[in-house]
Amino acid sequence: MAGVSVDYVVRLEQGRGPRPSTAVLAALARALRLGDEERDLLFHFAGAAPPQAGRIPMVVRPSVLRLLDRMVDLPALVLSAKADVLAWNSMAAALLGDLSVWPPAQRNIIWQRFLGAEPSRVAMNPAEAEAAAAFSVGSLRATKARYPDDPALSRLITELRSGSAHFEKLWRERPAAQWRSATKSIAHPEVGLLTLDCDALLVPDADQTVIVYSAAPGTPEFSALDLLRITGTQQFGPGIRNPARH
Repeated sequence: MAGVSVDYVVRLEQGRGPRPSTAVLAALARALRLGDEERDLLFHFAGAAPPQAGRIPMVVRPSVLRLLDRMVDLPALVLSAKADVLAWNSMAAALLGDLSVWPPAQRNIIWQRFLGAEPSRVAMNPAEAEAAAAFSVGSLRATKARYPDDPALSRLITELRSGSAHFEKLWRERPAAQWRSATKSIAHPEVGLLTLDCDALLVPDADQTVIVYSAAPGTPEFSALDLLRITGTQQFGPGIRNPARH
């Protein structure tokens, strides 16, 4: 669940491993579903400074993870303010693919949009793709305004600007865009093209977003999601995926 090997955890427990990085500590805190005070205590025990004010929250609180636990028939995932995929349920993996195959540094929706090698299952026409790209850049600009000193955000923006001419062009143009809940088309390799409602539920104090996909009862998409609940979760395993691979 934390995305580190069993051997690494054993060495940490025995006190013979290297001092864990703050990224590993954050991943362990998420996997253990620690609250803010417990997370800070973990950081102090490891000799690291807890996440500071002004940094993007990267720990999903236990109550939100419980919410994902209960969504057994709806794909759902949690995004950070800079679009990191922090947690997801089995239905999200069944619908969108196994998100754990993305390395932790690339487990970000915007990074995948501009720099990812694998095609997304989200099907868009050219106009929709350009609107999504503009929204992505606009949202990162808004996030940068809220968290000007967050080093991980600065690294992400630098990598995107240097690695994607399209991102750099949009960044210089300063597009303004606002997220609105909408329908999305998902090209699934087994059940075909699905048009689903996609709602963004804000967790205000954590500046995180829960993305939920659903379909109206009686529609082909509703039946397809029901099928994925049975077959897809057998493929990816039950429960919450939370987060990152070693």
